[in-house]
Amino acid sequence: MSLEKLNAALVDEIKLLEQEGRAKAPERVIVGYEPPTGDRGPRYRLRGSERLFIRMNSNSYLSLSHHPAVMEAADRAGHELGIGPGAVRFIDGSFRHHVELEERVAQFLGRPAARIFNSAYTANLGLAMTLGTEDTYWIGDTLNHNSIIRAMRIAGVARANKAIYAHNDMHELERCLDQVPAGINRVIVIFDGVFSMRGDNAPIDEVVRRCEPHRDRFEQGLVTVVDDSHGIGAYGATGRGTEEHCGARADIVVGTFGKAFGVNGGFIASSPEVIEAVRQKADTYIYTNPLGVADCAAATAALGIADGSEGRERLSHLHARIRQFREGIARLGWESIAGPHPVVPLLVRDTARTKALVRHFYDAGVLVVGLAFPVVPRGDETIRFQINAAHTDADVEEALEALGSFGG
Repeated sequence: MSLEKLNAALVDEIKLLEQEGRAKAPERVIVGYEPPTGDRGPRYRLRGSERLFIRMNSNSYLSLSHHPAVMEAADRAGHELGIGPGAVRFIDGSFRHHVELEERVAQFLGRPAARIFNSAYTANLGLAMTLGTEDTYWIGDTLNHNSIIRAMRIAGVARANKAIYAHNDMHELERCLDQVPAGINRVIVIFDGVFSMRGDNAPIDEVVRRCEPHRDRFEQGLVTVVDDSHGIGAYGATGRGTEEHCGARADIVVGTFGKAFGVNGGFIASSPEVIEAVRQKADTYIYTNPLGVADCAAATAALGIADGSEGRERLSHLHARIRQFREGIARLGWESIAGPHPVVPLLVRDTARTKALVRHFYDAGVLVVGLAFPVVPRGDETIRFQINAAHTDADVEEALEALGSFGG
């Protein structure tokens, strides 16, 4: 067969990943959902298991995926205009639900314009294609998300045209700014709002302050870009994300509907000029079908909920459960990284113990994510918990009881 040699080579490559500890475990498949009842939040059933699980590894921070208004909006739009768009946006694949969602997310973030993508990942790729030139210099945080790193590679950013500063180290950021080489016309400072494995945030106010003295140095400007996929909807007094938490704004915001809003898709929000350039130049926007109208309508409904009194109540409940969980792990003597975000890292600092603790939680009916060497450096082994608005006081206590009973 024509694939025999390739198949054999790929098997060897996967074996190498397994030997290095970087291979992914088999995927667990969710086959059932039970809604909240009494003092208990939702539970999930996995293929091959009869028990029910609490998900403490979900990005759905506001727990809107099963909200009746969100599901009804998706259903109505699908019945009205069909499931798929049938074409890319510039070949009559733009439906009113695409435009309404773009207007809604721009309004939510206080920007004049926005453009939606199939994911925040493709939004970052498209933004890099839009902004990158031979005379553009990129500066980023060392813990930036893979999509930002990959975006710079796809945009062909040469080694000489980029600099990386240590995580949230503003002195290093200043050094990177001071050392931008001659001949650069445009500088992009790009960073995550909330760092997804740690739950800490970029100090946007400090980033902006350090960048300000350099704004006039470059013919085409210095631009700040924040990917706040984990922050928007779940962070800040009204869920506007890391910008609201820090009291400062970046020039361009990348985000997702797939986390706090519980749907699908990503977006870029900025000036009308930036957004039109994205429409004209971003391959990941131009050459692929957009979200279906059901996803767009669902995301628009989710934004409306997040922007109203119910959204504030969910956010308040979420923050209360975060405090409850953080106080609990501190009481049990475990270490974490401080912060009010739903991502709560438990620092285990040992690979074997991390893997044993993940198994212990599974046996107790709690789904969590473990990060062990060599995925993270030795000594940084972590279990990532993600608190959601659907978690109840009893759910959090159940997870804490499981943690307290671990004897490994």
